[in-house]
Amino acid sequence: MKSEPIQRKLAAILSADVKGYSRLMGQDEAATVKAIRACREIMASAIGSARGRVVDSPGDNVLAEFASAVDALECAVAIQEALEKENSQFPDDRKMIFRIGINIGDVIVEGGEIYGDGVNIAARIEGLADPGGICISGTLYDQVKRKVHYRYDFMGLQEVKNISEAVRAYRVIWKDADVPKRPEKRSKLGRLALWKGKGFGLMPRVMTTCLLMLLLMPFVNHFNINLLTKMWQCRLTLLPNAQQVT
Repeated sequence: MKSEPIQRKLAAILSADVKGYSRLMGQDEAATVKAIRACREIMASAIGSARGRVVDSPGDNVLAEFASAVDALECAVAIQEALEKENSQFPDDRKMIFRIGINIGDVIVEGGEIYGDGVNIAARIEGLADPGGICISGTLYDQVKRKVHYRYDFMGLQEVKNISEAVRAYRVIWKDADVPKRPEKRSKLGRLALWKGKGFGLMPRVMTTCLLMLLLMPFVNHFNINLLTKMWQCRLTLLPNAQQVT
């Protein structure tokens, strides 16, 4: 019997899990199950609204796929913001705080499941995210950096489990307090601050200091040389055989 060819596709994969899930289950299983069910409903709604699909949700993990890298990232931000509101009603030790990792890659499709390094990297990237945060791979960053104007902090090349090559990783900062509204103008203001600033700016200070050094150094050198010469001559007159000293 001829086997069916393997079906592949390019997808943006979102992986999420709860920080400290085992601890939460150990404290109160019933409350944790109830809370994780509410979080899954929030996430499923956000994923559906972003034209994504929930692939699997075992335990505290949620795996989803998107046809668009931009949709995946904007959905992740929407999820974290919605979960932050949901968690506001719980004490700190009972909050369901998710970490989210997103990657884009070629995956194998079998039924409703997806497999491959693209999925594995998303799961490993998720482990690098801060609690309540989002981490993305370099491949996804390349797709969204000019389209979604958040701040992306490069975390370097990360060696992750069961992946042969190091993975570029970026931390996503999306909150208004941390994201510059108009980065191009901010950079110009930053350059202008070197000249103006408070009081007397840095660049005028540096240029003034250099100019003074150029003007004063010949005088300083002249007086230093004369002073040293006089001191040496006085010392020679005190030596018993001064006539023999050159």
